[in-house]
Amino acid sequence: MTELSILLVEDDVRLARLTARYLEANGLRVTVVADGLLGQAEALRNAYACLVLDVMLPSRSGLDVCRELRAVTNLPIIMVSARADANERILGLLAGADDYLDKPFSPRELLARILAVLHRPVA
Repeated sequence: MTELSILLVEDDVRLARLTARYLEANGLRVTVVADGLLGQAEALRNAYACLVLDVMLPSRSGLDVCRELRAVTNLPIIMVSARADANERILGLLAGADDYLDKPFSPRELLARILAVLHRPVA
């Protein structure tokens, strides 16, 4: 099986490092970007199997990044956020996210969600 490439756009350096380490230990290749605008550019520049996208980011919000990417790509997007109320999750899903995970999250659950979105049939 080909190693899957994941783009993680997360500005919390410690969380990004721990998450990337866990995903890599489980066979994924992870690129980390800490800024919304740079993350959007990276998602468009390179082929990734999935994007894990924080909502609150420097330079451009994850919601804006999600909306703009969804207009031009079917890249699976999992949003993560410390904003854990139902309205925030709804906004993320309406912006085009395939899934939404509240922080703090279990890296094991994130991995399961990544694998789940990757196994969905493409329309």
